[in-house]
Amino acid sequence: MKKLWFLCLSMTVLLLGGCNLVEGINSSNESEENSASEDHNDNQSNPDDVYVPVQEYTGDGYTLANGKETDLIANENRDVVEDAVKQFFQEEYKTEVKVHQIVGNVDGATVFVESVGEPHFYTYAIVPIDKANESIRTDKVWSQEAAVEDAISAGIYGKVQEEKFHNLTTLIENVAKQYNLVGLQDEAISVGANLYSNEYYFTSIFDEEPFIKVLNNYLDDPNQTINEWNKMLNIKKLDPNSIGITINLYMANEGADPDREAFDQLVKTIEKAKNIPKGNYAIFLHDNLINKKRASGSKDNSLRKSTPEEIIKE
Repeated sequence: MKKLWFLCLSMTVLLLGGCNLVEGINSSNESEENSASEDHNDNQSNPDDVYVPVQEYTGDGYTLANGKETDLIANENRDVVEDAVKQFFQEEYKTEVKVHQIVGNVDGATVFVESVGEPHFYTYAIVPIDKANESIRTDKVWSQEAAVEDAISAGIYGKVQEEKFHNLTTLIENVAKQYNLVGLQDEAISVGANLYSNEYYFTSIFDEEPFIKVLNNYLDDPNQTINEWNKMLNIKKLDPNSIGITINLYMANEGADPDREAFDQLVKTIEKAKNIPKGNYAIFLHDNLINKKRASGSKDNSLRKSTPEEIIKE
């Protein structure tokens, strides 16, 4: 619960239109529930303009509140925005990044990035824009409190637990193959700045305290060995509730409702798994369509195992 205040603050910021990272900043369990009701509202208006098969979704169409004007300015000056963001991450975090989507928000552009090399993570920065003069404020790049820090922490956790995350991916792939399920396209993974993530799952940091030491050491020297990170993090003492792992799968066939048998098998597989990362697991199975504006598959018919029935893996 240590991050509840921050999550509520984040939601306030999102609703004001500064940044609307539906699945990345919010808690892994709450975000899917919230986006389901939002997606229901979208479905009531122009569903053909909002939903696409998940296999076709590459991140195009993702929008933030009140960002139409700044989106145009930012993308017309993409090189300037990219250079400013890359410089920000080098100076503030000693991290090389590559830029993916640039999306306008009420006062600027939210820029989704991916770290180059290890530890690997997705995060974002915000570039203010002077709309009156259509100028990019390259000297004022920033990111919301703990957003980048949580991404770094999750990336280090992913590196230290690399083998166990590989096992998790394999287990999910086996269920997906058996029941004809799919995850996101590679191009869409960066949308939402979902820390350590792949096509099937993303992570959330619920308690920053266990990661303070590794984060401080990263800021001093990002180029440390996995053994050094492992000693600093001390996985054995890590509370599994410190980190959330949210699994999202989709039906491969358009028009198919979420399959209860497939969902139950996925839940059972995670519950019985022995060699997967510690964490607080939430599981969602959606139909084939994803809301391209929100990068979310959650709808009224989605099947879910989340708060208060999440799976805790020690």
